[in-house]
Amino acid sequence: MATYLDFEKPIAELEARVAELRDTAAAGELNIDAEIGKLEAKAEKLLRETYGRLTPWQKTQVARHPERPHFKDYVAGLIEDFVPLAGDRAFADDQAIIGGLGKLGGRKVMLIGHEKGDDTASRIKHNFGMAKPEGYRKAIRLMKLADRFGIPVVTLVDTPGAFPGVQAEERGQAEAIARSTEECLSLSVPIVAVIVGEGGSGGAIALAAANRVLMLEHSVYAVISPEGCASILWRTAEKAADAAEAMRVTAGDLKALGVIDRIVDEPVGGAHRERAGAIAALGAAVGEELDRYAAMSAAEIRTERRQKFLNIA
Repeated sequence: MATYLDFEKPIAELEARVAELRDTAAAGELNIDAEIGKLEAKAEKLLRETYGRLTPWQKTQVARHPERPHFKDYVAGLIEDFVPLAGDRAFADDQAIIGGLGKLGGRKVMLIGHEKGDDTASRIKHNFGMAKPEGYRKAIRLMKLADRFGIPVVTLVDTPGAFPGVQAEERGQAEAIARSTEECLSLSVPIVAVIVGEGGSGGAIALAAANRVLMLEHSVYAVISPEGCASILWRTAEKAADAAEAMRVTAGDLKALGVIDRIVDEPVGGAHRERAGAIAALGAAVGEELDRYAAMSAAEIRTERRQKFLNIA
């Protein structure tokens, strides 16, 4: 059963009515194809209009949609011969960050990204995409491996932020995030990052200090969540919508600011409505970005990446 967000209630009502009429027609009770067609057209129009004017807070809700494609879905839809590589070789294997070798459109890549999970058990297993130090140290290990063998790195970012627990802090959370960011910046191979859902704080930038940073159309990317910002500024999370507006968290805003390089369009109604189409669009965009670096030297790749972030400042 589809999950609808609060602002999608009018769409949900129309689509429910269409489903009811289809059931009636299937039972052979009435010939109502014309009525079904009219309602479908009305629902499609409302969907387009609604998603054509989403507020930053509504986009945040879409970015968090439980049916939005996650890392494992992109692996299944895009990557051939994926070989997962586990552990940081120091403490443990953090399931919030997954990585491995595979082929994207025939090209070898090291794919690393956050996994949130899609049901209660998997969300607990993957800690809702909030990585601990060992997750970032695993990412560092895999990036170093890719660098050694000249394999491009692709990262898929989808996290509300790094895990803030006491044990994570005791094991050096801030240092691990900093080291991962440093490793991204020092690679001699190209790295392409895609914000596929939420890009939250240092937990996101640790995998997104890339040559090219892409965002899916309805993703968000910010130093803190809108709720967190509202709690600091207004002492209440109820002002989250105002905070999202002020923070400029959307792909359009960040493209205008020069923080990201490219927006990948999503199907009408968001990636969760047409997962296969969204996954294919992301794969095509990443392939095009990697093609840019085929003839570039290691020094040119590093220089471009360094200059990109200096220009933002």
